[in-house]
Amino acid sequence: MQYRTLGNSGAVVSNYALGTMTFGAEATEETSFAILDDYFAAGGNFIDTADVYSQGVSEQIIGRWLAARPEVRDRAVLATKGRFPMGQAPNDLGTSRRHLTRALDDSLRRLGVEQIDLYQMHAWDPITPLEETLRFLHDSVSSGKIAYYGFSNFLGWQLTKAVHLAKAHGWSAPVTLQPQYSLLVREIESEIVPASLDAGIGLLPWSPLGGGWLSGKYKRDEAPEGATRLGENPKRGMEAWQARNDDPRTWEVIGTVEKIAADHGVSASQVALAWLADRPAVTSVILGARTTEQLADNLAAADLELTEEETRRLTEASRPRVGVYPYGPMAQEQRSRKIEGGR
Repeated sequence: MQYRTLGNSGAVVSNYALGTMTFGAEATEETSFAILDDYFAAGGNFIDTADVYSQGVSEQIIGRWLAARPEVRDRAVLATKGRFPMGQAPNDLGTSRRHLTRALDDSLRRLGVEQIDLYQMHAWDPITPLEETLRFLHDSVSSGKIAYYGFSNFLGWQLTKAVHLAKAHGWSAPVTLQPQYSLLVREIESEIVPASLDAGIGLLPWSPLGGGWLSGKYKRDEAPEGATRLGENPKRGMEAWQARNDDPRTWEVIGTVEKIAADHGVSASQVALAWLADRPAVTSVILGARTTEQLADNLAAADLELTEEETRRLTEASRPRVGVYPYGPMAQEQRSRKIEGGR
């Protein structure tokens, strides 16, 4: 395991974080405890959860695990999120001061801690003024309820606006952004990655295996079945079966991953994770696991070093499709400049 600073903060986290969306849903409490034990035994120290994961149950499981292992609490860096509905009333969601005050206190209670290390806005709120949200986060840092804050699923302009508003008001600055990012989903490289690099924001990619596609468990034109995410629900979310199966690029990427994995004698998952962990601005890759076996395989990516040629092959095969403007090659040239002058 490698260790990196949490974005532009002084806190240190492992380069693979443990995502806990499965806790209380796809993983029982007993299995969740075993996953946490194995993760920390492997050198990890960064736990990521959210209030909406199993409607608070994920946070409760983590809280009970920490209470049973007080020696681990000082090692653990805890991240959670607020924003999505925790009830049916109009003020049971969003990033307003009213909702976040309750959401943060509820997360602290479920986790059984006095301070959350990283509190993240789970998504942009088009209704609440951003100044209201940022002032709440600054006040929460000042009061000691949170150490740092960040965002999830923000666009490039939204992140940049937040960074500069915080600076203009003299408020605490954001340190991280949690976007979807993988060999199959690289569109954030056009705007979000540059915005993060400009502000010193650390990326915490979620769904690093593209919803399981990059593990190699799905086969072309063979509808998934059984105890997998798409086997249980082929139309699930952004990784739905039909659209990705019909896209030749999906199988070009997976084929390249599997060839490199075979050369190293490792799993396809490890290759995909190793590529992502070394991308610009990435602080920590969020691993999700239903079982300790899945976790062990994913954590082995920390020992895999890809060659420059292997990285180039993966990057080329997965290159995102863009139009002529504003992200095509000629448009990119318009934003570049040779120091020696000329074209």
